[in-house]
Amino acid sequence: MEIAGRKPPEGSWWDGEVIACDARRPRLAAGYGLTRHHGLEVIFTDPRFVSCPPSFQDPVFRPPTPEETARLACGPGDDAPLVVAFEADAGGRAAGSCLIAAEGPQIRPGFAPRPARAGAQTAAGPRDWPGPPLPTD
Repeated sequence: MEIAGRKPPEGSWWDGEVIACDARRPRLAAGYGLTRHHGLEVIFTDPRFVSCPPSFQDPVFRPPTPEETARLACGPGDDAPLVVAFEADAGGRAAGSCLIAAEGPQIRPGFAPRPARAGAQTAAGPRDWPGPPLPTD
């Protein structure tokens, strides 16, 4: 696998997800299973265009087509900075095409625990009350 000419470290990066998408730095996480953690982040700086499902599997990165690159140009003679294209399984009948145009990618390997999602049930931790539970009636 190669992302914009850069090779990420060896690993099982078949499961992907957009973990943050703000106007300055969209972040993709990858791993062999994203339930509890991920082992790779790809952060795109100064994005111009992001077309990617929230979660996907088996991404296959490829060079962008001339049509994709031309579509992302802002005006005549204006080339999009870096264009990253890949096909991925997003749960549909066929693989979906994904396209990201940004100034550049930052590839960060390493174990990163998953933040708890809003409304998710968390495991019971140590009690903060020394005695028996208080009645709730």
